[in-house]
Amino acid sequence: MEYTFRLATTDDAPAIWEILQGAIARRKADGSRQWQDGYPNPDVVKADIDKQIGYVLIVNGTVAGYCAVLINDEPAYDDIDGKWLTDDDFVVYHRVAISEQFLGVGLAQKMLGYIEGYALQNNIKSLKVDTNFDNPGMLKILDKLGYTYCGEVYFRGSARKAFEKIV
Repeated sequence: MEYTFRLATTDDAPAIWEILQGAIARRKADGSRQWQDGYPNPDVVKADIDKQIGYVLIVNGTVAGYCAVLINDEPAYDDIDGKWLTDDDFVVYHRVAISEQFLGVGLAQKMLGYIEGYALQNNIKSLKVDTNFDNPGMLKILDKLGYTYCGEVYFRGSARKAFEKIV
């Protein structure tokens, strides 16, 4: 398979929203509360693209995954109930989602590998991420990739597990 990880464009928005809708439905079917409150939505995707923080994973010419990637830009992380491993610059990513047709082949891990590469290209050694306590798939991936649980952060009134990895 041929992979590309690149900035999302407005042309990618319909495919991104389709991927996110699938992920929202899967979270609901799994009994999760994550992404069940109208977030994310097409306006969030448009804002990500406009701010040039939305990224797509392309597999053989098809948009197969999506995430938002930012540097030092997550105010909720300032108020962690716990302790980060570092206080250095960091890359944070949100809205990780893989297309239904590409599930189960390790693309989320591949995308996180590209995010690690992005961090290193920007001379940043810290990756931070959060997820719901009821997202076993993402929790398993973070454990497998060597992330350390650092505590809880709060978004839209709910606690989320916060993790950091030094690369």
